[in-house]
Amino acid sequence: MRWEEVQERFPNEWVVLEATKAYSSEGNRYIEEVVFVDRFDDSTLAMRRYNELHKQDPHREYCFFHTSRRALVARERYVGLRGPR
Repeated sequence: MRWEEVQERFPNEWVVLEATKAYSSEGNRYIEEVVFVDRFDDSTLAMRRYNELHKQDPHREYCFFHTSRRALVARERYVGLRGPR
């Protein structure tokens, strides 16, 4: 599903999605296609659902956004391990 379809079906809502087609460029993640997972009126509930899904399967690319956003672009976060100093 494309972002425009999600926006049409769920206007002014928080949605939890799984990215199925995405790419990275210059520190941003551009999400082109998604699978709809859930919707919420409250961002806190959407974040909780995202966290639950991420814990269940951390290898899948879940995200949550408000449908008022123009495009599905997120800043990439790098989580690394610190080595001995």
